[in-house]
Amino acid sequence: MVNTAQSNLQLMRKLFVISLAMFGFGFALIPFYQKICEVTGVNRLLKQDEVANTQVDTARFVTIEFDSNLRSALPWTFRPLQTSARIHPGELTTVMYEIRNNSTRAITGQAIPSYGPQFADRFFKKIDCFCFTQQTLQPGESRQMPVVFVIESGLPQNINTITLSYSFFEVEGTAKKAG
Repeated sequence: MVNTAQSNLQLMRKLFVISLAMFGFGFALIPFYQKICEVTGVNRLLKQDEVANTQVDTARFVTIEFDSNLRSALPWTFRPLQTSARIHPGELTTVMYEIRNNSTRAITGQAIPSYGPQFADRFFKKIDCFCFTQQTLQPGESRQMPVVFVIESGLPQNINTITLSYSFFEVEGTAKKAG
C-alpha cells in the first residue's frame, strides 16, 4: 500500500510538471507567433504602411472600388460614403466610411481589409485607417471614419481597378470594457 501511495505521488508530480511545461509552452507561443508574423509580413493588415515613392503618375488613372461587409450577425450598418474613386497612382486619397450601431448595447468591432486582385495589397498603402484599431460604438451611435491611402506607382500597368473591401467582425468578450 505504501508503494501504491508513492507511485500515485510520483505520478501526480509528473502530471504537475507536464502541465506546467505545457502552460509555459503555450504562453511562449504568443510572442513567438508575433515575431514570425512580423518577420514574414503575415498579419500586417492592422498597421500603418510606409510609402516609399510619393511621385504622382498623372499619365495614368486607377479606379478604386469600395465595399463593406458585416460578419457574425453584427447589428451595425456599415457603408462607404462613395462607391468608387478614380485616382492617379501616387496621389494621397481620403475616403470616408460610415458606421452605426443599431443595437441597444455597446459593441466593439474590428475591421479587416481585403483587396481584389489579391496581390494589390502590395501597392495599396494605408496611411490612416479605422481598421488599425477596434471600434466601440454605444447603442445608436454612428460615426464617419476615414481611410487615407496611396496607390504606389509600381502597380502593374494591366491593373486598372482595385477593390478595397472591409469586413467588420464583433470582438467577443469586450462587452464589459465597452459598457
